[in-house]
Amino acid sequence: MGTSGLSTAAPLLAAAALVVALVLLGVLVVLRGRWRASGEATAERSALLDRRLAGVLAAGRDGVLLHTPGGTIVELNEAAAQVLDVPRTAVLGTGVADLPVHWVTEQGQPVAVGAIFAPRTPNASVAFGAVPELAPFVVGAVPRTGAPVRWLQTSTRQVAALDGAVELLTTLADVTGPKEIRAALSRSEAQFRLAMENAPIGMVLVDRQWRLLEVNTAFATMLGTEPAALVGRDLSTLSHPQDRAVERANVQRVLSGDGSSFTLEKRYLRVDGQTIWTVLDAALVRTPSGEPDQFVAQVRDSTESRMQSEMLAHRAAHDPLTGLANRTLMQESLGQALEQPGVAARVAVMVIDLDDFKATNDRYGHPAGDEVLVHVAGVLRAACGGRGLAARLGGDEFVIIVQDPDAGRAAFEIASGIHHGLQNPVRTHQRRFPVRASIGIAVVDDALQLDGPMGVLAAADAALYRAKAAGRGRTEVYHPAMAIPGESRHGALAELSRAIEQGAIVLHYQPIVDLASGQVRGHEALARWDHPGRGLLLPGEFLATAQEGGLGVALGVAVVSRAVDHLARTDRTGAWVSVNVSADQLGDGELVASIRAQLAGRQVDPTRLLIELTETNLDVGSRIRADLADLHGAGVAVLIDGFGTGVSPLSYLRDLPVTGVKLDMSFTAGIPEDPAAVRVSRGLGALAREMQMLTIAEGIETSEQAAVLRGFGWQLGQGWLFGAPQAFAATEP
Repeated sequence: MGTSGLSTAAPLLAAAALVVALVLLGVLVVLRGRWRASGEATAERSALLDRRLAGVLAAGRDGVLLHTPGGTIVELNEAAAQVLDVPRTAVLGTGVADLPVHWVTEQGQPVAVGAIFAPRTPNASVAFGAVPELAPFVVGAVPRTGAPVRWLQTSTRQVAALDGAVELLTTLADVTGPKEIRAALSRSEAQFRLAMENAPIGMVLVDRQWRLLEVNTAFATMLGTEPAALVGRDLSTLSHPQDRAVERANVQRVLSGDGSSFTLEKRYLRVDGQTIWTVLDAALVRTPSGEPDQFVAQVRDSTESRMQSEMLAHRAAHDPLTGLANRTLMQESLGQALEQPGVAARVAVMVIDLDDFKATNDRYGHPAGDEVLVHVAGVLRAACGGRGLAARLGGDEFVIIVQDPDAGRAAFEIASGIHHGLQNPVRTHQRRFPVRASIGIAVVDDALQLDGPMGVLAAADAALYRAKAAGRGRTEVYHPAMAIPGESRHGALAELSRAIEQGAIVLHYQPIVDLASGQVRGHEALARWDHPGRGLLLPGEFLATAQEGGLGVALGVAVVSRAVDHLARTDRTGAWVSVNVSADQLGDGELVASIRAQLAGRQVDPTRLLIELTETNLDVGSRIRADLADLHGAGVAVLIDGFGTGVSPLSYLRDLPVTGVKLDMSFTAGIPEDPAAVRVSRGLGALAREMQMLTIAEGIETSEQAAVLRGFGWQLGQGWLFGAPQAFAATEP
């Protein structure tokens, strides 16, 4: 029941109780007066009447006080004594003005006693049995005893006896409870409205039809208008047209009983036409009977945070200098394009390389070169005309992915537009730089589609090399005769991708020994590419290609798979194996998940696999930290490789979940001739020991180096002194 219902019901109930009390008491008082006046009433009848009068007084819930016009209290019931906090018998025969009560209005102002105990219609002629129209009012009774204030709805009227005597009957209906309820509701409503109006976010009340009942200033300001202009409108009509259906569906879902609230990230349209992003939280309020009543909703402006997220996402997928797509976005887009059915002749890849750009960079500096690259990016965008995705892969190399029903024709038109756009030289720093570009095009057919993104890029790269060889500033289209494995950068990447898939990445193992005992404690697994034409390739010949081409994780998974297989085969030795992992292989959880899965699948003790994290290229963000913590939690030890060559070694040991360090061979090589190398090796060893780290020194080639490092506290050693990296079979016990 609302506040209005309470305020209406309380007077009606009090009035009804008063009517009953007046009728009964009036009859009894008149009868008592009649019997006394006639002299016919016996003492027994008088006593009986007094008992009945006392019963009526005691039965009422409201206070009743009978007094003379002069104010002398003739009778009162126990209810009246309780609300006045006085003993009933103590006040009989005293005056109403002597009651130990202070009377106040609802506003706290004093009220005279006569205003309460005088009849509200003092000059009216009251006939026997008649009940005049009541005129009650509410006062506060503040007992001088210190008891809590009681709020009373009072009414006084005359009661006439047959002998002509007049007495006054005052009713005291206790309305403290309803008044406190009304006050509490009033306070709650005031607090809600105050909070709603002063809330820093938008707040609205909405009915079941999703019409706005109330709107605070923050929401109106968010939409660029005033609250009054929004009341009565359908809230969904203020939304972006594309968001209205989802919003209405959620409203109907909650109204039908499926949940009591919903949250949406949605757009609203300001009155000036601007679109803003918000988060809408709406909760349905139901009546005591469970029927839907209205919605209370909060609307938070998320435009800025969403823009920041979009900017971060854009930066992660775009070249910071030119704003074109970067290598990652290009590869994702090309992969998605090739996965579509029927892509033959509908997708083409263009590789663009600037002619003699290095000479411009070397002669005029990188700022001038950057301006040339920005100009070229603008030419590529204009030539594409929305028919392709332009990307910068690095340096002066660009790629365009064309998707068109006739991709070959569209690629030729784009290439022509590029050559035309580059006819005008770039003007910068009061100089003119002529710019030309060579372009290779590969139109996807069934065979190229099977080769995947790297194969298509390699084909376009081969056409580019043909264009450069034919005089530059030209466009060439790929045909199978141009396919020379490894001739281009993308060709090498495609080759490496196939090598990983076909198991051509093999491991050689170099022993790591205890410097005190000389016993082999473990091995470092070193990746090799068993190339069919070039023989065994060391990591320096393919790691950069893998990292630049996004194959780092795939390569890491292949290396770990080989290492775990080795551990499973050599389980009886108990020796461990360490594998190298770079920061760019971590952060997305894929490599870590593969490590855990392979260890579990081959039932290999996780403590037998160590991860060597290269220090020199570490860029440790929260995601990389999470991967390292996951490895540590799984029991896989993490070592810092190349220790001492990167940023503060202390920060690594303090902040990362690492269990050991490996001294970089550049320090080992200087022992014992280089005093600086000796001091660094001694200091880093002491630091690691103080933090109870496993310590390994690599690059040991002489017994003297091993002895010095052992004296500095380094526990384990690795290098040609103890053995060269060998293939798997050579490490079998």
